[in-house]
Amino acid sequence: MIEFFKHLLQEFELPLSNPVLIFSLILFIILLSPILLKKINIPGIIGLIISGVIIGPHGLNILAKNSAVDLFSTIGLLYIMFIAGLELDMNEFKANRNKSLLFGFFTFILPLSIGFPVCFYLLQYDFNASFLTASMFATHTLVAYPIVSKLGIAKNQAVAITVGGTILTDTAVLIILAVIMGSAQGSLNQAFWIKLTISLAIFSAIMFLVIPRIAKWFFKKLESEKHAHYIFVLSVVFFAAFLAEVAGVEPIIGAFVAGLALNPLIPHSSALMNRIEFIGNSLFIPFFLISVGMLVDVSVILSGPTALIVAGTLSIVAIFGKWIAAFFTQIVFKYTRTERQLIFGLSSAHAAATLAVILVGFKAKILDENILNGTIILILITCIVASFATEKAAKKIAICEEEISPEDPGRDQILDEHILIPLAKTSAAASLLDFALLIKDKKSSNPVTLLTIVPNNNQAEKNILKYRKAADKFVIQGSASEVKINTIARIDHNPASGIARTSKEIMSDIVIVGWPRKTGFIDKIFGENVDSIINNVDKSLFICRFQKNFIEEKRLVFVCPPFSERGAGFLVLLQKICRLSQELSISIVIHAEYKTYETIQQIANNLKLNAKLGFKNVSDWEDFESISDEMKPTDLIVFNLSRKGSVSYQSIFDRLPQKIEKFFNDNNVILVYPQDDRKESAMDAYEDFTASPLAKGIEAIEQIGRGLGSILKKG
Repeated sequence: MIEFFKHLLQEFELPLSNPVLIFSLILFIILLSPILLKKINIPGIIGLIISGVIIGPHGLNILAKNSAVDLFSTIGLLYIMFIAGLELDMNEFKANRNKSLLFGFFTFILPLSIGFPVCFYLLQYDFNASFLTASMFATHTLVAYPIVSKLGIAKNQAVAITVGGTILTDTAVLIILAVIMGSAQGSLNQAFWIKLTISLAIFSAIMFLVIPRIAKWFFKKLESEKHAHYIFVLSVVFFAAFLAEVAGVEPIIGAFVAGLALNPLIPHSSALMNRIEFIGNSLFIPFFLISVGMLVDVSVILSGPTALIVAGTLSIVAIFGKWIAAFFTQIVFKYTRTERQLIFGLSSAHAAATLAVILVGFKAKILDENILNGTIILILITCIVASFATEKAAKKIAICEEEISPEDPGRDQILDEHILIPLAKTSAAASLLDFALLIKDKKSSNPVTLLTIVPNNNQAEKNILKYRKAADKFVIQGSASEVKINTIARIDHNPASGIARTSKEIMSDIVIVGWPRKTGFIDKIFGENVDSIINNVDKSLFICRFQKNFIEEKRLVFVCPPFSERGAGFLVLLQKICRLSQELSISIVIHAEYKTYETIQQIANNLKLNAKLGFKNVSDWEDFESISDEMKPTDLIVFNLSRKGSVSYQSIFDRLPQKIEKFFNDNNVILVYPQDDRKESAMDAYEDFTASPLAKGIEAIEQIGRGLGSILKKG
């Protein structure tokens, strides 16, 4: 027993050496510190940093700064930069790249301009030391990015330009670091610049030309191996970080570029994205924040007035430099005070690149110990300020975005939307469910419901059991994206009436069905199931034909015939179209008349949809071939159609499925019938006894009559 206690005491000798015990302690800190500090309204990020200060070598010395801690810290830092690149709304980034460039210029040049005179004249360092320290003020690390991601405002324009500016200013600072190091070593010559330029060009070519092609091939060939997708993504991130280091810049640049390269291939609502964010936010990023705290040596404040003066001066200059950059950005782009505070909060934290610059300068004996200690104190102060500022601003923006404005009548419907997917065959269910998960609003609490209609015969019970067994895998598919999947089986003689009845029972807003199978002559006379669904289901109806993976799409072509924008469900449809383009990181091109396009633009502005809408004028809707000539095989085509009796109904689109089979055989196509705007009648209650089969029969007889008439005339 005595030996047991001796062994136990040895295990708890400080600093801890048992890897299992170390990992357990880290996990308990990650679990408890945000929960405890949340009760006193302190951001969880600060709790993790302070925990690192307490348990680190300069605190209670519970953990030493060893290779294992450094490894997890590096992974966490790369993960932050990778997620920032991956979550960036590429359409928003492209639309605001000039704003990102200007913000990047402000947040680089202003802190540098303020910092250099302070270091050179006030602190009296030489030129190289002053310039290197001043460049450190220009850097920032997206330590507070998990806050905006958690609150769901990562696609806000202020966030987009800050993230874009981050990569620009950090790249510039790290290139300055390489130049100053070259100058200190006496190797700053023509060969240095040629080597740097060529290596960065090769790195960019590999990341933006080679990696996306390999990733696209991998995701297509191993579509069912979901766990392999995550391992592949991690491999790309760390390989990109290594390539960046070889190219002469910091690994964080490589991780961010990896996020940009994979951005179009990983939809933001996909199961893969959920896994990436979950593991990063649960483990790797908190580990990095704890390791940042472990660097802080509070005792340097007590080591003498010089260290205190340097630490205070550096912190004030760093915070003021970033605030003045955010202020100028607000003035130029006319942002609100809250958006300015968000930009300042995201860009004011100094950690990764800052530490890299100062450590390299210290090891090269360009900087002294006072600058190093002052920088570590600066890291703690700026991370705390950034966390408070970001959380306060992000909460205000999130609340503003959730408020229902009078110009947004479709908001209520989005919040409580319920999507129904009738399954004719389970083989097509996976792609339909993927599509539903992409367009579903994350704030809606309702599940996605899968429905099957079983014929009322002797095999009905057996077919229901068979369906339930097959539906289990779709429940797992939904849970991987944190979406609840509900399964329903109905017995009905008529599938169309069963779908219509169920859509009303569960009060669904959107019904997604697969592409109709080819039917024979008898089916055409007595009515097709899809036609019956179109006529009887008064919800927003999406008829989808998905022949290839979404990662192959380059554009979203939205075809809007005249007056189709006047439908009751058009607002919801436009929101879904914009959401789909954001998820797939593709642009939208509207094929319509100019009046229709103007109306759509006005609606998009009223709904505050951050989507860049292209336009292609269509004047002759009878000439379907001229419309199809504008389409490419990599286009996702969405037709906005109307039911008979609607204001925008046009008979020329009655034979649209046949035309699509002819002209768009290689495209993914979606036919949308927005929520029905026809006036209801008392006969709507008897939708089972629809007149559509009779109408179909009459149309077929008329066609036969016209055909016989033409033959007789020829005779």
